[in-house]
Amino acid sequence: MKFSEYSYQRPDFDSYQKEYLTWVKKLDTTDVSEAIQAMDHLNELRRQVDTAMNLASIRYSIDTKDAFYEAEDDWWNEYLPHFESLDFQFYQALLSAPTVAELREKYPETLFLFAESRVKLFDEKLIPLFQKENQLASAYSKLVASAQIDFEGELRTIPQMTPFSQSTDRSVRKAAQLAVTDFFVTHEAEFDAIYDEMVKVRDRIAKSLGFANYGEFADVKMNRWDYNRSMIETYRKEILEKVVPATKVLYDRQAKRNHLTKLKNYDLSLVYPTGNAKPQGTPEELVAAAQKMYQEMSPETGTFFDFMKDQDLLDLLSKPGKQTGGYCTYIADYQAPFIFANFNGTSGDVDVLTHEAGHAFQCFESRWIKEPEIVFPNFESCEIHSMSMEFIAWPWMEHFFKEQTQKYKFAHLSDALEFLPYGVLVDHFQQEVYEHPEWTPAERKACWRKLERQYCPERDYSEDENLDRGLYWFRQGHIFQDPFYYIDYTLAQVCAFQFWKRFQVDHDETAWADYLAICQVGGTKTFLEILDIAHLRSPFEAGALDETIKAVAEYLQEVPEDALG
Repeated sequence: MKFSEYSYQRPDFDSYQKEYLTWVKKLDTTDVSEAIQAMDHLNELRRQVDTAMNLASIRYSIDTKDAFYEAEDDWWNEYLPHFESLDFQFYQALLSAPTVAELREKYPETLFLFAESRVKLFDEKLIPLFQKENQLASAYSKLVASAQIDFEGELRTIPQMTPFSQSTDRSVRKAAQLAVTDFFVTHEAEFDAIYDEMVKVRDRIAKSLGFANYGEFADVKMNRWDYNRSMIETYRKEILEKVVPATKVLYDRQAKRNHLTKLKNYDLSLVYPTGNAKPQGTPEELVAAAQKMYQEMSPETGTFFDFMKDQDLLDLLSKPGKQTGGYCTYIADYQAPFIFANFNGTSGDVDVLTHEAGHAFQCFESRWIKEPEIVFPNFESCEIHSMSMEFIAWPWMEHFFKEQTQKYKFAHLSDALEFLPYGVLVDHFQQEVYEHPEWTPAERKACWRKLERQYCPERDYSEDENLDRGLYWFRQGHIFQDPFYYIDYTLAQVCAFQFWKRFQVDHDETAWADYLAICQVGGTKTFLEILDIAHLRSPFEAGALDETIKAVAEYLQEVPEDALG
C-alpha cells in the first residue's frame, strides 16, 4: 500500500469518548485478565486516533494551501486537548488501578512514568488555553511557509535560499542572508505577536497547574526522568567553557582557509573557498544511493528502507506552500514511519537521508510496542538514533559526494561540534524567557543577543543591524512549536560522538549490535537506561564531555588543509 492510499477519517469525538471511557472504567477491577483486556483495547483506540492525527498533520505540512487539510488542522487544534483529556483520565485510572502492580509487570515501566508526568500537566479547565497554544503554533508554521523571497529573479522559499547562503561569491552570500532576514523583519510584528501570546498562554497553563514557571512545566512534559534543570544548567556551563574554545579553533581555521581576516555572519555557512561539498545526483539518484547503502549496512536497515521506498513514505522536495524543516513521525495503524524534508541541493539533503532515517529505522524496529506514547523514546534519547546514523553512514558517503567526500566528512563533524553551543543557547534563552514572562518583544531580543554573544561569539552581525538587535531566533521553529525541545539535540550529539568514535575510529565490532539494541527498545527505557544498553557514557558524567570533545577535536586537527580543497 502506498502512503497516498492510507485512509484518513476524522474521528467522531462523541462516539470515541463514549467507548473510550467505558474501557477506562474497566480498569477498576481486581481481575488481572480483565484489566489487561481493557489496556489492550485502550491501546488500540489510542493508536487509531494517533494515526488519524498524524495523517492529517503530515498532509497539511506537505501543502498548507490544501483547504481540506487546513480545515482538518484547525479541527485537531481544537479537539486535540479533548483527546488529551481522555488520556488524562486513562492515566489516572491506570495509576490507581487495583491491579497496577500486576500491570507494571506486563507493560513497560516508562508507560507508568509517562502517566505520572501527564497527570501533573492537565486540567480540564485549561483546554481553551491548550487549544490556543495549538492555534498559535499553526499560525507560526503557516507564516514561515508563506515566505516567497524574491531573489535573483525568482520567488523562493526559505529552504530554497540555503544554496545561495553557501555561495562561493561573498556578495551573493551576504545578499541571501539579508533577503532572508528581510522576510522576518517585514513580518516582525506578526512573529512578535504570536510569540508574545504563546508565552502568556504557556505561563498561565504552568502557573494554573502549580508550577513556578513554564520551564518547570516543560521539564516534566519532556519526561526528564533521569536528570533535572540544575544538571542542565551545569551542562550548559560545561559547553560554554569547554566547547566554545574548541569551536573558535575551527572558525579561525575556516577564516584562514577562505582567505578572510575575520568571518562575518554570512561567511559562516561557507566552509571551503571552492564551495561546500554537494551531493552528486538528482533527488531520485540520492534516494537510490540511500537504498543501496541501507541494503549493504545490515539486513535490518535494508528491509526498513525498502519498505519506506515501496510505500512512498518519503516526501523530500521543497515546494511552495510546504512547511519548512524536516521531521520523522510514525503512523501507528500502518506500522509505518514517514520522513518529511525540503531538499535544496546542499549536503543537508544527505543529512536528511541519514538523520531522519535514523529516527525512522528506530520506530520501524520498535513496531512491537503497542503504546503510542512510547514507540519513540524521549527526545534526548531518540536523537541518539538519528545523529548516530549520520556517522554510521560515513563509509557510504562516496556514493553521494564522490571526490568531495573528505570535504563532507570534515564539515559534517565540525558542524556537529559547532552546533553544541547554539543548541544550549536555545535552551538558555527559553529558560530566561519563561522566567520573565512579562518581558516585551524588545527585551526578549536583547536577551537572545546577549546570550548569542556568549555561546556563539563568532556571529559578527556588524553588517546586519536586524540580526544584531536579536532577530535570529524567529527562524528557530522549536522555540515556537516545541518549547524546550532543543537541549536534547546536544545531549544526543555528545552520545552520537561516542558512536562515531566506536564506528569510524576504533572500528568497534560491537558498535552495531549496541546501536540496533537501542533502536529495538524504543521508548521502553529511560535515557540513562538506554545509554547503559548502548555502552555509552552519560553527558552528565564527570569527564565524559572532556573525553568526547578531545577525540573529535584531535581527529579534525589531523585532517590536513590540502585534503579540503
